[in-house]
Amino acid sequence: MKKYFSLVLFAHSVFALPFALIGFFLGVTTTQNPFNWYLFALVILCMVFARNAAMAFNRYLDRNIDAKNPRTVMRDIPAGKVSAAEALTFVIVNCVLFVIATAFINTLCLYLSPIALFVVLFYSYTKRFTALCHLVLGLGLALAPIGAYIAVTGAFNIVPLFYSFAVLFWVSGFDIIYALQDEKFDREQKLHSIPATLGIKNALRLSVILHVFSALCVILPLFFAEFSWVYYIGIAFFCAMLTYQHLLVKPNDISKVDRAFATTNGYASVIFAACFLIDTFLRTR
Repeated sequence: MKKYFSLVLFAHSVFALPFALIGFFLGVTTTQNPFNWYLFALVILCMVFARNAAMAFNRYLDRNIDAKNPRTVMRDIPAGKVSAAEALTFVIVNCVLFVIATAFINTLCLYLSPIALFVVLFYSYTKRFTALCHLVLGLGLALAPIGAYIAVTGAFNIVPLFYSFAVLFWVSGFDIIYALQDEKFDREQKLHSIPATLGIKNALRLSVILHVFSALCVILPLFFAEFSWVYYIGIAFFCAMLTYQHLLVKPNDISKVDRAFATTNGYASVIFAACFLIDTFLRTR
């Protein structure tokens, strides 16, 4: 179990899971659907299964590329900690469990489950033919809030879509920052990424633009739903973390990429979601 947790970097679930909670409780508090622990557990399981499948498939598909990259040569498959067959089996099992879990939620979730799996798995192929791979990754994680909302309500709504777009632009932006580390390697191996295509300086500029859009998307729900002052604190903190990571990484100094990528964005997601949930509790108690 420990080696599989290492394979899928379970700690990185902190990026999308808090936004899934936002979508879930948005569905509970803005509709007539009551809170249900059984449904809540199914949503969490879906998040875990989808994340496991996506991450393990990425490691499986990129195993030969990772073996050539000095930064990734010690990842589980190139290092021999997990075999390629074990990783692929893990992917298949998690895909099956994901579909089964959606079947216990509602019919719409079940029908949409193959599309969700396609998106999160397809990302792993994209770096081979398009620099827009970062946006595809963002799209995969952006399914979390709208998916959790659909799990509760069985319907679409514009407000959870704002949070999905916030995740799309946020993840795409910070994945560009993360990819700065492999700019030279990607060019040498003819892999596609924004840094390899535009260069570090222009890649960082695009990342800033994407994060501005993300900030706007967490502000837009204010015009469609009621929030208390706590939500404003969440917005301020989220925007501050977006700004902070761009202060950490410079075109001539990318030594703090890991700190900007994992720590800063982890705090941004968790604290923002916590403010949303506290706001929800204060308004509905």
